[in-house]
Amino acid sequence: MIGILGGMGTQAGLDFCNKLAIQYRGKIDQDYPLFFLYNKSNVPGRPESIGKTTGALSNRFKNIASKKKYAKVLKSLVDGCRKLEKAKCKFIVIPCNTAHYWYEDLQKRIKIPIINMPKEVFNHTKKNCRKNSKIGLLATEGTLKTKVYSKIFEKNYQLFFPNNILQKQSVNKAIKNVKMGNVKVAARVIQPAINYLIKKKCKKIILGCTELPIAIFAFKSFKKAKKSKIFIDPNLILANTCVNKYKAA
Repeated sequence: MIGILGGMGTQAGLDFCNKLAIQYRGKIDQDYPLFFLYNKSNVPGRPESIGKTTGALSNRFKNIASKKKYAKVLKSLVDGCRKLEKAKCKFIVIPCNTAHYWYEDLQKRIKIPIINMPKEVFNHTKKNCRKNSKIGLLATEGTLKTKVYSKIFEKNYQLFFPNNILQKQSVNKAIKNVKMGNVKVAARVIQPAINYLIKKKCKKIILGCTELPIAIFAFKSFKKAKKSKIFIDPNLILANTCVNKYKAA
């Protein structure tokens, strides 16, 4: 059985479950994979729990306040994963990019494997993009600040991000609006950040927050757009990895 630690946010977790079902398309109910979704929506805010001075994993304990926030989120994630362990899940996925800042310490405390979403995205990118290609990244400020993707990608690719104004007025607002259920608004406000990365000649754009694919692929206008082929959806990649791992078990 697949263990899914969701709730970060709730719509992103449901989006992952939908993509998992689509990737494992069956003819009857019994053909679909067994999975346990724990919608742990009470995990403390991940971007909010990353200190302003935190730049990487190595810096997380230099500030006492940041250490307490880090520990609080870690405890909540551990509690959630242990419930999935007790449910006899074979492995766990967490459809939240920022939560992977806690990945190393979390995996040390959990006996069953936790699939690393950013690493799966990197493996996918290696198969589809030449080394040193320009790759755009749209993500929360927490994901950018802690280099969840940068530390994996920087040796092989040129990563590009929106400028500070676009991060706040486009990316952050889009994520917030998806969480609030305002998907049409999110689809509109994310476009300037996308256009910025396209002008930078990025070959691909990683949707490094699991709310963003909901905004971008929600409407026919986006589905029909040629530029939709430029996007890398971590939730979809994670779902594909789950299917392969589940079939191999």
